[in-house]
Amino acid sequence: MTSAKEAIDRPVQRGPKPPIPLSVLTGFLGSGKTTLLNRILNDPAMADTAVIINEFGEIGLDHLFVDQAGEGIVELSSGCLCCTIRGDLVSTLENLLRHLDNGRTERLRRVVIETTGLADPAPILHTVMLHPYLVMRYRLDSVITLIDAVNGLSTLENHEEARKQAAVADRLVFTKTDMIESEAERAEFGKLLQQIEMLNPGAKRLDTQSGDATPGTLFNAGLYDPDSKIPDVAAWLNAEAYEGTGHHHHHHDHAHHDHSHGRDHAHDVNRHSESIRAFTLATDRPVPASALEMFLDLLRSAHGPKLLRVKGIVQLAEDHGRPVVIHGVQHVFHPPATLEAWPDEDHRTRMVFITKDLPEGFVRKMFEAFSGALLPDTPDHQALSDNPLSVSGFTSPIR
Repeated sequence: MTSAKEAIDRPVQRGPKPPIPLSVLTGFLGSGKTTLLNRILNDPAMADTAVIINEFGEIGLDHLFVDQAGEGIVELSSGCLCCTIRGDLVSTLENLLRHLDNGRTERLRRVVIETTGLADPAPILHTVMLHPYLVMRYRLDSVITLIDAVNGLSTLENHEEARKQAAVADRLVFTKTDMIESEAERAEFGKLLQQIEMLNPGAKRLDTQSGDATPGTLFNAGLYDPDSKIPDVAAWLNAEAYEGTGHHHHHHDHAHHDHSHGRDHAHDVNRHSESIRAFTLATDRPVPASALEMFLDLLRSAHGPKLLRVKGIVQLAEDHGRPVVIHGVQHVFHPPATLEAWPDEDHRTRMVFITKDLPEGFVRKMFEAFSGALLPDTPDHQALSDNPLSVSGFTSPIR
């Protein structure tokens, strides 16, 4: 098996190749991933795409198979490749790169990883973000979550995995909307939409029945525009969608209260999804690089499992003209990217958080302490830097 270093050193590689966009397709059991995959793989826009799945039989793509290309890679009649995950996802991703680098695959424009219905997408994202070679050759483009419009509300209420799948998504795709007929079904779908609005207000919503779930709308959700290669921070963050989400938080279930979570609990929509919150932090104050590093390090070390998704652009005190872009999934953060200039007129620091069992007020107070805001009875950045023991108050949101 060729090592990552040998692949890098191959003479056929003339300079670094642009990273390949990678998307994760997820959704609970019966949400319609099979139907969507079969449809979009026949779209010419999906040519030169690799689809990684757990087992061929699970998604029914057998009628598209043409040739067994070896190493678990199958060529499809659509011009795509299909791979199986038999143990190690890293090996599968490396095999695709090996085929590309040695010329056995002429082009590879995109990789789509389809998860099982019960899977948490985070470990798949961690696989790429933590691997020193894969993180150079692939870039996370989007998490696409399918939601059954008929059974979605019940699924969200009863399955933690489904709530996580919806919360981390860049694209939320509703399926089976044509099966909603009665007034009761329409009312239940309305409640589902309210749930989704609370869980993930920033994700783009699509409907398979109306035909708007196409390759053009499903993908290209990453930081960089695939055509211009220029960062589109406004579309990537979509921070405006999180502003004012507190208005929705007042529609909570009065029949189920747990005041042990403090004041933030009063803003939760209902008892089934009260633990997941979506919010944004913004400030005009430039943030010292050391403060940003300490804030992120403490947040992910003490509360990593509670950080479902973090995205942001930060104005550094040391270099106002070149912002830093951050992106994290739970305790794993992608290496920060420094932009050569601000992509728009808004030069504020903006960070979007989707958290589980981690109140907004706690994260906000922690960030303000590290970023230099003067708060009563809270150590400031200098005190935190001089005395690391003073951060202990930020290791638990329940104080």
